[in-house]
Amino acid sequence: MTTAEIDIEVLRSAVDGVVITPADPDYDTARQVWNGGIDRRPAVIIRPASAAGVAAAVLAARRYNLEITVRGGGHNYAGHAVADDAMMIDLRALDSITVDTDAKLAHIGGGATWAQADAATSAHGLGVTGGFISTTGVGGLTLGGGMGWLTMRCGLSCDNLVAAEVVTADGRVVVASPRENAELLWGLRGGGGNFGIVTTLTFTLHDVPSLAQLAMLCWTPERAAEGLAAGRELIAGLPKGYGGVIMAVSAPPAPFVPEHYQGQPGFVVGVAGFSDPDELEAIVKPLRAAAPAPAWELVTPLPYTALQQMFDESAPPGLHAYEKSLYVDDLSDACLATLISTFPRRRSPLTLVPIFPLRGRYSETHEDTTAFSGSRNPCWAINISAITPDPADFASERQWTRDFWDALRPYANSSASYVNFLVDDDPARLQESYGEKYSRLTALKAEWDPDNIFHHNANIPPV
Repeated sequence: MTTAEIDIEVLRSAVDGVVITPADPDYDTARQVWNGGIDRRPAVIIRPASAAGVAAAVLAARRYNLEITVRGGGHNYAGHAVADDAMMIDLRALDSITVDTDAKLAHIGGGATWAQADAATSAHGLGVTGGFISTTGVGGLTLGGGMGWLTMRCGLSCDNLVAAEVVTADGRVVVASPRENAELLWGLRGGGGNFGIVTTLTFTLHDVPSLAQLAMLCWTPERAAEGLAAGRELIAGLPKGYGGVIMAVSAPPAPFVPEHYQGQPGFVVGVAGFSDPDELEAIVKPLRAAAPAPAWELVTPLPYTALQQMFDESAPPGLHAYEKSLYVDDLSDACLATLISTFPRRRSPLTLVPIFPLRGRYSETHEDTTAFSGSRNPCWAINISAITPDPADFASERQWTRDFWDALRPYANSSASYVNFLVDDDPARLQESYGEKYSRLTALKAEWDPDNIFHHNANIPPV
């Protein structure tokens, strides 16, 4: 259906929010998402001001036979938030945040970003696991899982989701909680946006001091094997409450990086904690002793909100991006050797490979507690993230990513992928990722969205 066939004035009167059409001057800005390689033109964009407005938009889309996409932060690599000739329901006006310090709960609107959530919770010395890029939407990240600096300390974002307000496929507004629609809550905790539009997320919060301690040590390719092997052991044995990451990156043009290393490929071991600087220094000391001297390092206190935003500049909107991921039980020497030999062949200085440790509180959560697609045994999630500002380089960088992923597959512990990193439309891989949970999810989909109107996502079709 084209915009001309929609009664825009009737639509505006039905929805308590902004309605944007291709004729409006802000249409091209409103339809943009983070991935600059996504250039799609929805028939209409609706930015509701309430859950009731979202429900009215859903009913209008069904009346006009329009497909529905949902935009939260818009950071998804696949660009699920926008589709040609569809209705985009843009949640960005639903970004209110309320922190209940007594109950240690946060009620966060479905259009809020992690920068907003972190600022609101950190002001009270509280927090919940968010992503590594603060412009990411709270809703999208959580519904697929949610990894970050606090994964080992607090579990996944979805592990901490204790309730949600949801607009259903038939235009109702319902609550999912342990006491009401408990099975729906289970599905929202890792099953993606398949079951409805989440307009409010309620999280349990943890004590997270507002000041973090960070250590990042980087080795050049020729000396990285020893450094990464030592970092692997260090992160696996971190004290409770600490977080870590291993990354292949291009060294940033920052004061703490010697000029001759800037822009060059490097391999980073990062550790973040919330204790005193001396404790962090004692933790990192064996890493320095066990490996060749790093090419550069950064050891500093910084606000938790700054820790959450430190990679934002490496991922501004408008870039062309693609990614693939897998899980490995162990970062074996052979796996690390593949990483070290392959990463320097990337073309874009913005391409990176973060490796997330999944252990600690993550592994203390029982498999059946959430719909999350990964095993709860201690493991690592490897994400190959190809990012280039030049569209001419995108095809080669995407092929490099696919070849790199193929080279790492022999070390994978299964055929599963983290669903938030699934870009290609691959139903078989999605089913493999959820494993035994998949049939339960398809039954839940049949209950809440039997017509599969919410299918612009890592889609789970109804039974």
